[in-house]
Amino acid sequence: MISSMSGGRGPTGGVRLTPVPPATYTTPPIPEVPVSMAIFLDSSDLNEIRHYLATGILSGITTNPLIISKENPGVDLRTHIQEIVSMAKVPTSVELTTETEAEMLAEAREYAKWHPEHIVIKVPVSEVGLRVIHTLERKDDTRVNVTCIMSFNQAYLSALAGATYVSIFSGRVRDMGYDPEEIIRQTRAAIDREGLRSKIIVGSIRHLADVNAALHAGAHIVTVPPAILKKMCWNPRTTETIREFNDAWKADRAKKKK
Repeated sequence: MISSMSGGRGPTGGVRLTPVPPATYTTPPIPEVPVSMAIFLDSSDLNEIRHYLATGILSGITTNPLIISKENPGVDLRTHIQEIVSMAKVPTSVELTTETEAEMLAEAREYAKWHPEHIVIKVPVSEVGLRVIHTLERKDDTRVNVTCIMSFNQAYLSALAGATYVSIFSGRVRDMGYDPEEIIRQTRAAIDREGLRSKIIVGSIRHLADVNAALHAGAHIVTVPPAILKKMCWNPRTTETIREFNDAWKADRAKKKK
């Protein structure tokens, strides 16, 4: 280590050198780790939920009236949602189907009672919806997932209203001829710039590439149907390579037995 010397005149007129302690260095603080991205399962099917919970990759469940009607026609909603929550123990979104402010609040409060720790209320975006979001988040301390978002404006207003999640519908946005990735990027930039608490969920996933594009564009969460989630884990070249390795090993073992 190099140290410097300070100088002065000694008693005989010569230069007296006094050692200067070496400089000390402070280790810079470790930068804060960014919030990790997450995968939700877009399904109400108990078998699919159980299957993917076992992989350890799920951080939440999203449902909607269409999904439940298709996967579990005629089911008792309360019983079914409670089964999902009891099994998954992750944020589980349940969507409102009423349309006036009073009806929506009453419906939301009923759902929230089923399991306050894990139930998230899905509120369709609208002027009425913004009032409902604000009341649930700020007064009731109930988490809200704002759904059916097709534009940056809708996502931004929902975040300002205090929503925990804002859900951008990628596939439906693309159906209209617009670029969902640009909406995701704009929304993420606004949330980060203004320190808003909302997390972006991207849903309406139609293809494997939609997941990759959403995460690359800045989504915090992608909610993925089981069929697409299955494709995320598969690649033909991976299957071919595994088979090649295993066949080579079996052939080698067979030689040893001869």
